[in-house]
Amino acid sequence: MKLFATLFTATLFAFWIPQWHHHPKPYAMPDEAGAVDGPYVLYRNDSVLVEYIDSIAGQTKSVRTQSFPMVQKNKVDLVVNTDETGKTFHVKLKGKLENEKATYGKPKSMLVISDIEGNFTAFRKLLQGNRVIDNNLHWTYGKGHLVLNGDFVDRGNMVTQVLWLIYSLEQQAEAVGGKVHFVLGNHEVMNMGGEHDYVAEEVMANTKLLNVDTINIYGPNTELGRWMATKNVAERVGNMLFIHGGISRYVNMMQLTLKEMNELVRPHYTDTAYNFTDPRVEILYSDFGPLWYRGYYMDTPRARQPQIDSTLDLYDARYIATGHSIVANQICSFFGGKVFNTDLQHAKGKSEALLMEDGKLFRTNANGERKPIEAFPQQ
Repeated sequence: MKLFATLFTATLFAFWIPQWHHHPKPYAMPDEAGAVDGPYVLYRNDSVLVEYIDSIAGQTKSVRTQSFPMVQKNKVDLVVNTDETGKTFHVKLKGKLENEKATYGKPKSMLVISDIEGNFTAFRKLLQGNRVIDNNLHWTYGKGHLVLNGDFVDRGNMVTQVLWLIYSLEQQAEAVGGKVHFVLGNHEVMNMGGEHDYVAEEVMANTKLLNVDTINIYGPNTELGRWMATKNVAERVGNMLFIHGGISRYVNMMQLTLKEMNELVRPHYTDTAYNFTDPRVEILYSDFGPLWYRGYYMDTPRARQPQIDSTLDLYDARYIATGHSIVANQICSFFGGKVFNTDLQHAKGKSEALLMEDGKLFRTNANGERKPIEAFPQQ
């Protein structure tokens, strides 16, 4: 990924733009042996294409495609394989996709997870251990809120399955008054824009069988791409601000509302030209923007307490939760207990979630064991 710096002279933002990084019902059923990847749902003309990647004798792979008229979209029932042999879950395609709100009221219970990176097993175990889902992957969290703070794609071999589980849980949660918040990270936006530098080799090989440009795997002609395009890069739930990287002092200076921030960023999720005409957008997609910023924990200039307090005041929040930067093997607090880092190495068994219940904060593991959150020792 190419890095560069841009100088602009707008009076309101008289500083250097930092470096920035450049997305009977018909059934779509896996065969008896089970699909090894998918489903991928693509739109072509007036048809819905559902494609699974199958394995033949454990080696050769082939693509199985089913086509449905667009008018039957709401009748398509996807069956998605999981990490457990023989266990699947069903997904109904949504009839309508709408952009998410930027602010929500405070739930009684809220579980926060980030940076799963295609690790379906770690994701499933955290959800089951904390009674968000049951053994059949059905929502059991009632009116609780599940917050997913970015980077659920790349690196792992079950990215598609992870995304469909989130998609499915959204529907189940809303039906009973709960909510799933999927806040995008830099890796979701990279994938939507066709950047696949961190996609697992096996997954990349699978997608090449689909006979579409890799930029279109999560592009505007796919269901998962259209769905992710409705997501935000920043949300406030109750008194906690969720953002994958963080809020830099430069973003603070712009005095954007969360709604304005999301509206500025969203049209460029699949933009690969990066010729932004609005300097605010250029900042938001830079290393000082919400997707890439690491200044809370590393990089220079490092954030200081006044910057954190300014962000909290601006967005009427008490806490900030981020992912993106691994700093410890457990969830830790920073800046006097006002910032929480939730990025852990799930693939190495260092899996935890942040739990807020009745206003109290804990870290919890895949066994549902609640532990106090310690301040990072090197503050």
